Amino acid sequence: MLEHGGNLSAAVAQYKIPLEYWLDLSTGINPCHYPMPEIPAHIWRNLPNDEDGLIATAAQYYGCQSLIPTSGSQAALQTLPKLRPLSKVAMLNPMYQEHAHAWQRCGHQVIRFSDLNDADLISNADVVLVCNPNNPTGKQFAPQDLLQLHATLTKRGGWLIVDEAFMDATPEYSIAQHAHLEGLFVLRSLGKFFGLAGARVGFLLAAPAQLQQIKEELGPWTIAGASRYIAMLALQDSAWQKNTRLTLANNSLRLASLLTQYGLKPTAGTALFQYIATDAANHLHDKLARQGVWVRKFIEQPALRFGLPDDNRWQQLEQALQNL
Repeated sequence: MLEHGGNLSAAVAQYKIPLEYWLDLSTGINPCHYPMPEIPAHIWRNLPNDEDGLIATAAQYYGCQSLIPTSGSQAALQTLPKLRPLSKVAMLNPMYQEHAHAWQRCGHQVIRFSDLNDADLISNADVVLVCNPNNPTGKQFAPQDLLQLHATLTKRGGWLIVDEAFMDATPEYSIAQHAHLEGLFVLRSLGKFFGLAGARVGFLLAAPAQLQQIKEELGPWTIAGASRYIAMLALQDSAWQKNTRLTLANNSLRLASLLTQYGLKPTAGTALFQYIATDAANHLHDKLARQGVWVRKFIEQPALRFGLPDDNRWQQLEQALQNL
């Protein structure tokens, strides 16, 4: 099993601090989630309705022509490797580990690159996969650079897959509007920006023929009815989205400033997290954990990722930083 953020049970067991005392900054999920509506009783009684308007609502929100709902991004990223013959797959390094794991499990060869300028590596790949902005480093790619890469790959029957899990705060960098192009796949979800990770709502954006193939692989009722209902409200609420983008941007700047104040200047970040590359990652992670602050630690390239605290938990973070 790969390690993920949010694994507080491991923190409780290791540090013997009760669950309620922990400040969990390990996931990069918006701590101020979309407000929960009251869910009508009939939604619990009936099977999920594919004709409830969710697809049209999501397509309008993402500005794309075609998509299918999936159980978070995870279901989509695990399905895509099943739809190609054995291929050479180039992935950004470091990047969300589940992608590499899914392709390797299906027998594909995974190679790593550090930047789109690594032309020799990328030119030998059948599939190129990036997170934009990248998780965990926060690196952002310009849409025109990704579209140019897609055009190159398409000429030889290749694919470009772009995981935009952290894109909602900066939609101007999205290539969702181009996802109808053959060989281009864009993954989106409601887990990060909307703070609805537990609803397990995601979308795969791609050309209609490719989506039909994936839909057959996934089967019916990919998202529970209650999750569909909440997702539709969240995707339609443009006022909440606009206000949240502003709030997250301000809070991310506040987090970067606070970390810098205590000697942990971020290497990069997004509206939802700050990333610090440091050889002292193990030591800092342990010292924070002993004070009930749980951040994401990366081992292969030593680094820490700090998500945003709740509005009333900033003081707890600052006190922990003072004691480093």
